[in-house]
Amino acid sequence: MSTSHRDCYVGRESGPGWTSRRSRPDSLVSPTGNEAQLARLLSRSKASRRPPTPIPDFRTVGNRFVGRPSPDLLDTVYICQQRQEWYRDYARSEHQDPLPFVGSVGVMSDVVATAASIRHALGFDLEERRFGAQADFLGILVMCSGVVLNNNRRHLDPEEFRGFAMAGQLAPLVFINGADTKAAQMFTLAHELAHIWLGQSAVSDAQASIVPDHEIESWCNRLAAELLVPLEILRAEYHPEPDALAEAARLARRFKVSTLVILRRIHDAGGLTRAEFWEKFEEEVARLRAIPRGSGGDFYLTQAARVGKRFARALVVSTLEGQTLHRDAFRMLGFSKLETFHELGRSLGVRP
Repeated sequence: MSTSHRDCYVGRESGPGWTSRRSRPDSLVSPTGNEAQLARLLSRSKASRRPPTPIPDFRTVGNRFVGRPSPDLLDTVYICQQRQEWYRDYARSEHQDPLPFVGSVGVMSDVVATAASIRHALGFDLEERRFGAQADFLGILVMCSGVVLNNNRRHLDPEEFRGFAMAGQLAPLVFINGADTKAAQMFTLAHELAHIWLGQSAVSDAQASIVPDHEIESWCNRLAAELLVPLEILRAEYHPEPDALAEAARLARRFKVSTLVILRRIHDAGGLTRAEFWEKFEEEVARLRAIPRGSGGDFYLTQAARVGKRFARALVVSTLEGQTLHRDAFRMLGFSKLETFHELGRSLGVRP
């Protein structure tokens, strides 16, 4: 976890700290300092010319905006906008009803009651955690990818964003940064679902460890935590132990969430002080980062996850029926081979 994120929660003073040659201004340590300074200025100028995100951007540390979005983030938002617009037209053509839960609550709504309502709508309980599939079945387009389209040279950075939501009565969409850890992805999904229930589109930096200053982000974080780990049930299940991480691991298995979310909820319940929470949180982050991540897998299963099964199935059907051009379908899916398209359809139970 970055220091800046920790500062947001506990506060930390910092000074210029020119204690080493590496950390001093270039112009003080190198005859090429002016060139380095010019390069930095040019880089900042280029970043400042990037357009803002086309949906509200709530990525902040403390009260500070984190900066202009990268081309990778922008392109991901743009393609998801195209997918959402396409599915909205498709839903109208299929005479689908607007989804009543979109925009049904506000930031003044009770978090515990709203979380219970969302669990009921999803058919979600503590024993069965098919979170993404349940949201997809309810009518939400759930997409998860760690790259831009299918370009494995353009990786998405979880430090820049963890997800975003695009509200809409016919085609609500959530995107999860698949480059993040699996455990973090579940919290992000819960956070973005909170945005859908609010009817508020936004790019987010959803993390269980952070208490955002922004009212909407703070509410969505609290809702996500309560949705995944109801505080009343946690208090009944929690057993104070000398080894807090062992207890967190036990509860993580019980609630089927990450140990990081559990640590935060133990802190919320009063089982850990702020200092104890941060000590255990950073220890657990280091452990999780050391775990090797898998690679490869079935391309078509991966592709369905990247664009969402609801969206992919509708697009394949529409294209095979001649309602959508293959060219447009390929653009939204991120590939150009007809056989790949047909194989994706077969993996979704749709045959030409």
